[in-house]
Amino acid sequence: EVQLQASGGGFVQTGGSLRLSCAASGFTFDSYAIGWFHQAPGEEREGVSCINLSDGSTTYADSVKGRFTISSDNAKNTVYLQMNSLKPEDTAVYTCVKGVRCTNYGFPTALDAWGQGTQVTVSS
Repeated sequence: EVQLQASGGGFVQTGGSLRLSCAASGFTFDSYAIGWFHQAPGEEREGVSCINLSDGSTTYADSVKGRFTISSDNAKNTVYLQMNSLKPEDTAVYTCVKGVRCTNYGFPTALDAWGQGTQVTVSS
């Protein structure tokens, strides 16, 4: 059974940092892509960042380029999202997802598993 366990959300002030983790199990980790979506209340879900686990290549949404960094520890089957210079508009529930390959827009194709969300709140 594929499982994705997200953690690391919290409450920070503008300009602060958080690191999210997505611990994965139940599949051959380095054969797929893992991405992060976020969704704010009343808004559509948006792709944030994605990593191809086979080669470590990454993609980002324009809104987070230069501020967020996605990485993986394949030995631990875990993907991280380092979020720096956080803004109030980054406030959302962040969810990690599993797919086949990253698009250029910060999310994977052919999504087939979703983790539970973790709340990130950035105060102004």
